Amino acid sequence: MKGLLFNIKRYAIHDGPGIRVTFFLKGCPLDCWWCHNPEGISPAPVETERIDRIGDREFHSREWVGKEYSPEELLAIAEKERVFMDQSGGGVTFSGGEPTLQYDFLLETLKLMKNAGISTAVDTSGLVSGRRIMDIAEYTDIFLYDIKLFDTDLHKKFTGADNSLILDNLDNLLQNGESVIIRVPVIPGVNDTINYIEDLRSFIEKRKKYRILQIDLLPYHKTGSSKYRHFGFLDRMDGVEQTPVAFMDQFRELLSTTGIRVKTGG
Repeated sequence: MKGLLFNIKRYAIHDGPGIRVTFFLKGCPLDCWWCHNPEGISPAPVETERIDRIGDREFHSREWVGKEYSPEELLAIAEKERVFMDQSGGGVTFSGGEPTLQYDFLLETLKLMKNAGISTAVDTSGLVSGRRIMDIAEYTDIFLYDIKLFDTDLHKKFTGADNSLILDNLDNLLQNGESVIIRVPVIPGVNDTINYIEDLRSFIEKRKKYRILQIDLLPYHKTGSSKYRHFGFLDRMDGVEQTPVAFMDQFRELLSTTGIRVKTGG
């Protein structure tokens, strides 16, 4: 069995779960306007132009983003970082794209990691069948779970999909006793409103008896803009500036009243 990845990174998470090796799986059922990994949306390899510079000269070539790996190959990569992960309390994270889109590959790899005693996390939008996400939960220590919008029409407009399954899956995971870090991308002109903050606070208040470990507020940034140019994709956030620090501070203070730890960035 093979899975298609577009990136592998080793992160040191400050004030978080240690050194983690993050595997980015290709393919996503959402089409978020602000996506900072647009090369991960397509489930197929994406061709791009590579530019190498030597002095004043430029050398152009074509390359493909997307490489196949077996579960055993990913385990071998993780094992090379084992001493750092164990000492720091880290592990591996599966992200994307949307990792659950490669369900069979993800499940098999999670099983291998758990059998090897490696801590596992899955970074997900939650847009996956209820049965599949509960199968994945059996081998996942922490879910990093995105909540983007509550209004169904706005969710469809800015992500291309309904949010009812996403919210249902989150509730099912929490009621099953799973550990969840809620991640909230804060996007100017989309969900940077007091009404949204209040809706989110109310939503979390009703669920704080469950294992919500933390809330990560993710301010919109421009780091993905160069990728849109690089891959020739339409940048629908062109001209939008980063979320102001003052608003992020206000957002964090209001959510902190839930009693759950709130962190900016993640």
